[in-house]
Amino acid sequence: MNVMSSVMRAARRVVHADPALLRSFLSPPLVGPVQSPAPLFACPQNRKFASKQVKGQKKEQKNPKVKPKADKQEVEISQRMTVAALAEAMNRDCDHVFEALLNTSVDLDSLDPDSVLDENWIKEVVTRSGMKFKWANLSESRKRTNRDAHRRPPADRSSLVLRPPVVTIMGHVDHGKTTLLDSLRKSQIASMEAGGITQHIGAFLVQLPTGEKITFLDTPGHAAFFSMRARGASATDIVILVVAADDGVMNQTVESIQHARRAEVPIIVAVNKCDKAQSDPDRVKRELLAHDVVCEEFGGDVQTIHISALKGDNLLALTEATVALAEVLELKAETSGLVEGFVIESRTDKGKGPVTTTIIQRGTLKRGCVLVAGKSWAKVRLLFDENGRALTEAGPSCAVEVVGWKELPSAGEFILEVESEQRAREVVEWRSSEAEQLKLQEEQSAIELKQEVHLQEYRRERAELSHLSWRKRKVALYRANKTKFSVRPSERSQDEQLRLPLIIKGDVDGSVEAILNILDSYDAQQQCELEVVHFGIGDVSENDVNMAETFAGSIYGFNVGASRSVQQVALKRGVPLNIHTIIYKLVDQLKEELSNKLPPLVSENVIGEASVLAMFEVSVGKKKVPVAGCRVQKGQLDRRHTFRLIRGRDTVWEGSLLALRHHKDDVQTVKTGMECGVSAGDTVEFIPGDVIVCFENVASPQVTSWNPGF
Repeated sequence: MNVMSSVMRAARRVVHADPALLRSFLSPPLVGPVQSPAPLFACPQNRKFASKQVKGQKKEQKNPKVKPKADKQEVEISQRMTVAALAEAMNRDCDHVFEALLNTSVDLDSLDPDSVLDENWIKEVVTRSGMKFKWANLSESRKRTNRDAHRRPPADRSSLVLRPPVVTIMGHVDHGKTTLLDSLRKSQIASMEAGGITQHIGAFLVQLPTGEKITFLDTPGHAAFFSMRARGASATDIVILVVAADDGVMNQTVESIQHARRAEVPIIVAVNKCDKAQSDPDRVKRELLAHDVVCEEFGGDVQTIHISALKGDNLLALTEATVALAEVLELKAETSGLVEGFVIESRTDKGKGPVTTTIIQRGTLKRGCVLVAGKSWAKVRLLFDENGRALTEAGPSCAVEVVGWKELPSAGEFILEVESEQRAREVVEWRSSEAEQLKLQEEQSAIELKQEVHLQEYRRERAELSHLSWRKRKVALYRANKTKFSVRPSERSQDEQLRLPLIIKGDVDGSVEAILNILDSYDAQQQCELEVVHFGIGDVSENDVNMAETFAGSIYGFNVGASRSVQQVALKRGVPLNIHTIIYKLVDQLKEELSNKLPPLVSENVIGEASVLAMFEVSVGKKKVPVAGCRVQKGQLDRRHTFRLIRGRDTVWEGSLLALRHHKDDVQTVKTGMECGVSAGDTVEFIPGDVIVCFENVASPQVTSWNPGF
């Protein structure tokens, strides 16, 4: 078989080399045309049935390799697209389009980014780029029908009835707001509050001895609860501004005045703590003039009542002034029709689920009503007053706790009653869809802004290459960027920015909102990046601990609890669990944790200085070591610390000494006025007149520069 194959290969070489010579040796009938010698001597059967190839073919038939089908990028195209528009649709640059049109009949030298391409060349570029095209949909999408719920138009005044006024007590922290409310309703709320300060917004219905009813809202005075005070002012009819007579107008007093003006609500000034010896009510009135609050004594229209909330002095005059102002305002509301209200506070109760504290503004709320607030809805199951007593209904100006929410609405949302549960779902779906569309638009705007910045940077980098042709520009860009991504991702330097991920848990929505508002004021990102990973309402759970462990963060809880098992899991996994009942203590611990994450500040402490007087050599064994003769001018030289050699204004050397001697003795320290010999090795050359400084690096803890304002 091998001999036969050799003969056939030799004959084929002869045919191809010299057909005329072969024709002279063979008879005419046996020789075919010169132009086709191969079929006569080619033996494809021998190659076809070679054993190795047959095995290979059988093996390929048994195990065929099917390549996975790759998903191609889809490009929207349209007629009369320019080069720049096509490049943008493909998410490429114009040079990519030019490169795809190589080896075609298109004149590349005449093309520029504004050139219009034919339809076939648009398809050719997309196909050559390994993508697939589709024609852009030019038809406008059909607009959706607005399914939102809206407030009813104002009712006929003949159907309105008088309602109790909603009065918000506002003022600076520790000026006696809650004590005043305790005296009005004969309660002891102030004594039960953590830290002696109000940290939640409370709503209470108080019936006066004269029979009138007033709904009071007690707002926190601490600087952290800005949003709660704003909510209280927007849901009220009258603001009682409490100012301590011994303290005067403070920051939150001014802020409360601004809230009342924005809400266009009248103010009654209650000058508290008038029973103290150092009280000065007239000073309070003069300070209020600077903020355009003119009391009646100075010719204004603002009533001013001097009271003592702790002793109950003159409270009747304050209530009479409130009732009189309410009569002047003619506060009326409609008791029939669909309910409208306002969410003052929201929280999650273990037994009741999501609960909201609500002020009814219109209509009568009953069990079974279907309500919508924000992106949540409820079928009212239970109604409670501020004392926990069950109610069957609640009219205008009443403060009630509503149970039956599917999800917890945010504080500050308006409540609207709808006809049915199906209608409530439609409203919630519409609002959720609108919020999602708004979020997508914001994200799209951010993406477009980043693309614009990237495009400007791209154009700026290539401005210096604009005079080159696109081929030379491609080569120049390749040479400039060929080492840009040569480093593996695992070998790239990691970001060493310090981070503190946080998980925030609060008892009510307003508390979480207040903490988040405080964190929004964080302005020390250059020191340590502060990131809120998760926030929510309710006790700390094991899921919170797992999340904190994943992000290497800390948990901060305000007025919430953590079970023993959760505390043990957090301790075992090394997750910091910080639970507080006073807002400013929570902020103080957060500032302390941020400061502990910062590297210490290293400062240089000079211990002593010496001047070089002369140079000489000392024999150490067979070697001669240069030694500088010095006199200590300041402090002392300590061999254990670091030394620096200064020549003129330049630092020549810095390091540790090899030897420090006084006369012929090795010593540890040399004090002021003493002479000594200093040796730092063969590489260090001393010159008379040099200064040797002995110093140490002292590390001091660094403190965060963030100041939340309280």
